[in-house]
Amino acid sequence: MDALKVWRASAHLLSFASRAAASSRANVSFRVRCCSSSAASAAVDLPAPKVAPAKSDRRRRSSTSTSDRESIRAIRLKKVEELRSKGHEPYAYTWTKTHTACQLQDIYSHLVQGEECKEDLVSIAGRIVARRAFGKLAFLTLRDDSGTIQLYCEKESLEDQFEQLKTYVDIGDIVGVKGSIKKTEKGELSVYVKNFEILTKSLLPLPDKYHGLTDVDKRYRQRYVDMIANPEVADVFRIRAKIISEIRRTMESLGFIEVETPVLQGEVGGAEARPFVTYHNSLGRNLYLRIATELHLKRMLVGGLEKVFEIGRIFRNEGISTRHNPEFTTIEMYEAYSDYQSMMNMAEEIVSQCALVVHGKLDIDYQGIQISLQRPWRRETMHNLVKEATDIDFFEFGNNLEAAKKAAKEILGGRSENKDSHLVEACPSVGHVLNEIFETIIEPTLVQPTFVLDYPIEISPLAKPHRRYKELTERFELYICGREIANAFSELTDPVDQRVRFEEQIKQHNDKRASLVSNSKSPEEEKGTDDYSYEVSLDEDFVTSLEYGMPPASGMGLGIDRLIMLLTNSASIRDVIAFPVLKIQQ
Repeated sequence: MDALKVWRASAHLLSFASRAAASSRANVSFRVRCCSSSAASAAVDLPAPKVAPAKSDRRRRSSTSTSDRESIRAIRLKKVEELRSKGHEPYAYTWTKTHTACQLQDIYSHLVQGEECKEDLVSIAGRIVARRAFGKLAFLTLRDDSGTIQLYCEKESLEDQFEQLKTYVDIGDIVGVKGSIKKTEKGELSVYVKNFEILTKSLLPLPDKYHGLTDVDKRYRQRYVDMIANPEVADVFRIRAKIISEIRRTMESLGFIEVETPVLQGEVGGAEARPFVTYHNSLGRNLYLRIATELHLKRMLVGGLEKVFEIGRIFRNEGISTRHNPEFTTIEMYEAYSDYQSMMNMAEEIVSQCALVVHGKLDIDYQGIQISLQRPWRRETMHNLVKEATDIDFFEFGNNLEAAKKAAKEILGGRSENKDSHLVEACPSVGHVLNEIFETIIEPTLVQPTFVLDYPIEISPLAKPHRRYKELTERFELYICGREIANAFSELTDPVDQRVRFEEQIKQHNDKRASLVSNSKSPEEEKGTDDYSYEVSLDEDFVTSLEYGMPPASGMGLGIDRLIMLLTNSASIRDVIAFPVLKIQQ
């Protein structure tokens, strides 16, 4: 008899779904799935009969199909209408909470099985993520920002509201409840519900609880669903906020002040990267989204501020990968009367403090690799690292560009991937060739924290000349797990030298662009020329500011997204950016 009742209830629900959808959408085929994410379970007292699908069909339907989604939406829209007709507003204005789920779990953990704390009335709110109904008893799981707690719903306690709960409350709805605290006979701490209110009626089903949201593209595209289906995702963004707060606290404790510089800029500067271009109607001119905050922060040093930093978004119109997103977050800092040695200490301080805040230790795991952040970190020059790996000392080439290119091609030719050889051919100087070999061969091997020191002057237009080697600069980059985390200089303060460097940078950029275009033979090589297809201009106002006088200084830019990847064990930069840039969905 019970089975017959269930069959009739299920048949009634399917009939109701068809009628509801027919009134709003013609020629739609309906299939209602009796799973955790559907509304079907809300309309019957007992679980629907289990029909085991074929194995291939089960794999094919790991997520809710379009027809399921539309039928469930039609049912829930009907429930919204019915609630309003009964005088209930399914989209409330407010709810007063007395506790979070986590607080209740902590405060009442002492209760024994079957014990109820009748004298305390609590009020909480959150999303329903699971439900089970058995005749005169229903169990719901409520999740808020802090965690989950069970709702114990009994017909005797709720009276008329109990039928309303069974009929109208679905998985995904946000509800507010009031009641006492009870630990069930099975030891589950619960809110013994005396009163409830639907605060927000969810129209769309949540992902199947047994499979979760597994479509990677959909996870990034619909981050809000990702966070509902996979609560641990929200933990990454909590850690992100904690890391940024710790960085800010560290900087302020060292006497730095935070400033803000323009996102829209008239000239592109501070790095070499392809910019995003926009047009300002009132001014009648092109503007660029900043590719760095450097040049404006240095202007602040000219103006008399001696320790400044900015945490902000940077925009580069370049490739997308697990390490690159067109917009990303950095901190740039500048300190008067210091050199790049002090910035190495600063980098160690920031990263180690963030690691301690997140993990409580300096030995961490990243994608199965043990990383030691114990100070001091390795410090080695770019020339020595390349020499260790290739047995070639690029100092010996002097200015002999052709000899350097020949040696580089021999190095690359002995490897399985030779796709970077055309980039070597386009290099305008020995320093550029050295850098190509470093990026191709050395960079991926720098797993433990390593400061790579003393870059060629040709690729460091904003860095001060080295005190001992005139062809080098006082510059370092910090690498961890084969990724650049930070870039720093002893800052160039000579305005005449700075102008010459900028002019040479523009010439080298234009020459390299022309060389890449003429030497590209394959579609892949032609695509590689895109990163050099933009114009580079000289920021005259910045050079003018230097002519007023900038004190000796050091500066550093640190990639916050990559640091967060490291400290949250995230394989992709898109895992630590809430809403990453994606391709248009077809």
